[in-house]
Amino acid sequence: MLPLARKSVEPLAAGIDPHAVRARHQSLHHFVAKSDWSDEGLLERVRAWVEPALLREGGTERYWIIDDTGFPKKGKHSVGVARQYCGQLGKRDNCQIAVSLTLATERASLPVAWRLYLPEDWAADTARRTRAGVPEGVGFQTKPTIALEQVKAALAAGIARGAVLADAGYGNDTGFRDGLTELGLAYAVGVQGTTSVWPEGKAPLPPEPWKGVGRNPRLLRRDAEHRPVSVKALALGLPASAYRTVTWRQGSNTALSGRFAAVRVRAAHRDHQRTASRDEEWLLIEWPEGQQEPEKYVLSTLPADTSF
Repeated sequence: MLPLARKSVEPLAAGIDPHAVRARHQSLHHFVAKSDWSDEGLLERVRAWVEPALLREGGTERYWIIDDTGFPKKGKHSVGVARQYCGQLGKRDNCQIAVSLTLATERASLPVAWRLYLPEDWAADTARRTRAGVPEGVGFQTKPTIALEQVKAALAAGIARGAVLADAGYGNDTGFRDGLTELGLAYAVGVQGTTSVWPEGKAPLPPEPWKGVGRNPRLLRRDAEHRPVSVKALALGLPASAYRTVTWRQGSNTALSGRFAAVRVRAAHRDHQRTASRDEEWLLIEWPEGQQEPEKYVLSTLPADTSF
C-alpha cells in the first residue's frame, strides 16, 4: 500500500524505516521468503476493508474479471518461469504467469484472488521444485482450472456476485464455461472462431429409439446432415443487416464503438456425449468495418432479453 515506484524488499525497507534499512531489509526478506504466511489471508483482509466502499460508490453493476498477468524474467530459477505468452510483452518470452480474479464495478476494481501458474514441466521436475521451494501439495493445474477454483472460493467467502468476464484463454475451455453455469454465474467470455455451436432453433438429434434389446439409448446424436457449425462460419453467413454499430462509452480520445451482431446459439462441444443439450446463450460477434472477417467472438449467458 506504500506509494513507491518499486516494491521489492529493499525499497520497501527504505520506505518503512529509512534510518535502519539493513535491519529492516533482513526482517522483511525473512518474512517474504522464509516465513509461513498466507497471501490468500492478506487478500481477504484487504477485501474486507475495501469491498464495502467499492460497492457503495460503484453503482449497481458487478463484474468478476478473470485474467492472467505476465511478469518478464531473465533467469530460470524463479518459480514457474518458462517461455510462454507474456501479455506485457505481447509475445512469447521468458516470464512468470499469475491468474487473478478481480471484483469490479463501473468505477473501481479490487483484486480478490491471485495465484502463480506452475507449468507442467515445472510441476514434474522434483529437483527444480525443491530448489525453488515449491510446496509438495502444489501440482499442475490449467489456468481455467485455477480460475474456477478462485471463483468457488469467492462464492464461499460471500463476495458480491457479478457476471464473469474473461478472454478466450479461459472461454475456450468448455469445462470452465460449464462450471460457471453449474455455479449459477452468468458469463461473457471470449472464444475462438473454431468453437462449434448450433444456430438458433437447432439442437442435436435426440437419442436413437430403443430397439427392444440392450440398454435404452441416452446420448444425443449428430449425422452427416445435422451438424453444428463454427462461430466463424455462422458469423460469415449472417446478412449485413444483422450487424450494427454500437457505442458503449467515451474513451480517452474518442468514443469507443464497434460493429457487432448478437445471435442466440447453443454450445455444441462434444454434446453427442451428453444426455441433454446445453441451454441457448448469446453469441456476440465483432466485425470491424472494412475487415475481411470478424475479429472477436464472445459467448454469454446473460438473460435473453439483454439489450446490446
